Amino acid sequence: MEILIPVLICLAIAAVCAVILTLTSHFFSVKVDETEEKIRDCLAGANCGACGYSGCDGYAKALADKSCTKTNLCTPGGDSVSKQISEILGVEAEDVVEMVAYVACNGNCNALPKRYTYQGNKSCKIANMNYAGDKMCTYACLGYGDCAAVCPNDAINIVDGVAVVDSKKCIGCGLCAKTCPKKMIHLIRDEERVIVACSNHDKGAVTKKICSNGCIGCGLCKRNCPEGAITIDNNLAVIDYEKCVKCGKCAEVCPVGCLKESCFIGATKQ
Repeated sequence: MEILIPVLICLAIAAVCAVILTLTSHFFSVKVDETEEKIRDCLAGANCGACGYSGCDGYAKALADKSCTKTNLCTPGGDSVSKQISEILGVEAEDVVEMVAYVACNGNCNALPKRYTYQGNKSCKIANMNYAGDKMCTYACLGYGDCAAVCPNDAINIVDGVAVVDSKKCIGCGLCAKTCPKKMIHLIRDEERVIVACSNHDKGAVTKKICSNGCIGCGLCKRNCPEGAITIDNNLAVIDYEKCVKCGKCAEVCPVGCLKESCFIGATKQ
């Protein structure tokens, strides 16, 4: 009896707890929206916030609530995800404007010297706190890979001290752009063809002294653009992609090669 009584007491306590837990789960359970779950399952899962919501869960909830939320906001998922969402909601599929990231800097090890030897943590954010980094150009990519670390698709590599985006792997989530302390990683539509691979706003004479690949604001690109799509803003060439016809003439005449022509359409897009 000395052993039996404590055992019975423990069993009674366990039974009471089980009843309480059962009642709690019944009366306080949160009902799951099946539509929301289905939408969440078909999203890309990057949780990047490119859709304008807090993440995939937030976007799925907004769509399930039928609050006139567009079905084409998941840039990483592309047209295939938009189609799946439309099928779940019973609405017409909307085309996704697919994006790709690029780094607005061409200041590699051969073109841009360093001001001092940095021996701190290999982090762009931390290095940037020390006199805007160790490179002579204070606008330059520091090349310590903060952007590469957050890329969910391993689309960024550090080549000769500068981050380089592989457009065939890039899903356009924008996490790299949010992470870069220099704010020099930008998103453009993957149908575009020309970028300005520089972020320097110093006068041309100053830029030329420190970086052989930097934009000197000479205006040759502006004068040779047949559509007037290029302006010189604060000593840096800026492309208006709404006017750009992708002729590539600006890249041809750029004396320092900071305007680059390429194909940015990624193979991962559907």
